[in-house]
Amino acid sequence: MVLLAAAVCTKAGKAIVSRQFVEMTRTRIEGLLAAFPKLMNTGKQHTFVETESVRYVYQPMEKLYMVLITTKNSNILEDLETLRLFSRVIPEYCRALEETEISDHCFDLIFAFDEIVALGYRENVNLAQIRTFTEMDSHEEKVFRAVRETQEREAKAEMRRKAKELQQARRDAERQGKKAPGFGGFGSSGGSSMSNSAVSLITDTIIEPEKTKSAPVPSRPSGSGKALKLGAKGKEVDNFVDKLKSEGETIVTPSSGKRQSEVAKVLAPPVNMESVHLRVEEKISLTCSRDGGLQNMEVHGLVMLKVSDDKFGRIRVYIDNEDKKGVQLQTHPNVDKKLFTSDSVIGLKNPEKAFPLNSDVGILKWRLQTTDETFIPLTINCWPSESGNGCDVNIEYELQEERLELNDVVITIPLPAGVGSPVIGDIDGDYHHDSRRNTLEWTLPVIDSKNKTGSLEFSIAGHPNDFFPVTVSFVSKKNYCSLHVTKVAQVDGNSSVRYSTETSFVVDKYEIL
Repeated sequence: MVLLAAAVCTKAGKAIVSRQFVEMTRTRIEGLLAAFPKLMNTGKQHTFVETESVRYVYQPMEKLYMVLITTKNSNILEDLETLRLFSRVIPEYCRALEETEISDHCFDLIFAFDEIVALGYRENVNLAQIRTFTEMDSHEEKVFRAVRETQEREAKAEMRRKAKELQQARRDAERQGKKAPGFGGFGSSGGSSMSNSAVSLITDTIIEPEKTKSAPVPSRPSGSGKALKLGAKGKEVDNFVDKLKSEGETIVTPSSGKRQSEVAKVLAPPVNMESVHLRVEEKISLTCSRDGGLQNMEVHGLVMLKVSDDKFGRIRVYIDNEDKKGVQLQTHPNVDKKLFTSDSVIGLKNPEKAFPLNSDVGILKWRLQTTDETFIPLTINCWPSESGNGCDVNIEYELQEERLELNDVVITIPLPAGVGSPVIGDIDGDYHHDSRRNTLEWTLPVIDSKNKTGSLEFSIAGHPNDFFPVTVSFVSKKNYCSLHVTKVAQVDGNSSVRYSTETSFVVDKYEIL
């Protein structure tokens, strides 16, 4: 099948949006669309019209037509299936099927058309995948923005604290009749006054940004004056925040850090970091089909060593390898491979040398790649079934690796756009409906051996393909592969060294297509 063009036109043949997938001039496509209404027979109901050179496959949409222009030797059944997908894409971006609305969202429609057809041939995509591809949502960007906002808030808080200290020092100096401390180096009355004005400027702009300049306050407050109303501004902010929350936005407040990166909570270093600190990190990338088949699964692990005391530079790390999954291990080039192969001990080739001081050094990494379904740590079964009012969706999870403990689990299910909120039935855990992104987030604080299975049921208008791909995210303080640090000892004398460890197992990609 060769698709020449896809267009949305009026019933008079005027093109509103047209995307050509082969080399065609504007005059040519406008002529074909202008001739299209004249070729239709008013007394008959058809979905296609043919000329000597091309075939029109069309679908009426109120006052408009969705038209596909193809060659005459194309498969009419595939053309009709492609036409239905085009017709479902348009309501995704346009609230009304009107000429002005189509024109306002013309670029969004063209980008979506390009995801359906490439170089004249249909791509194997559904509506949910088109939505995902055009949004180009990035989890890494969200994490980066969250970290940057946190740093900005901390910097502003530090500025306010410093400004309060300067203001308090100025007030204490004025009470004692001394010169206020300056920023240093002036040594004259001019410098002191300049310092005072600078301190006053900082405190006025940072501590009290909403305060306007007014007459000096008298020493004795008058009884008839009204008290300053604190909190009026806060009520306006609260109302604005409530409106954003009702629209599905996630609000991060300085007082609550629950919505910050979940990964940061797991990767936070332990409170008591010893002079020898080991960090074990694992990331999983998994793609699974909706029928249960595992397309690909990769687990990458890394052990990082940090020595902060030169007395413990010459050490050896003992690894307990209980892996039975076939993990591929690789040590650092400076590590004695024979020693590790025979005794599972990580030490430098030259025992007289020491590990670098105050720097993270990767000493061991591993990789596991498989298509064996028994290796999936958390299986997700999403079962949408069509009903009279739309779809009844049943989704369940099961923890197959019972020794793992998964925290902050979020299972995200895409929803059709413009159909309202889902009707939730039975649910284990909690949920959040994001109306702007058209997703349903099923959240579970912990999944472990005591809570290894759970399910969610909901109903909503749509088709079974609208609820894929399902994505999963979680964090864990237990690694997937059975590799653990059991001991750290010095090279001379083999005496034990106190050490601290932190372990993290996070998701890089976890999709059910």
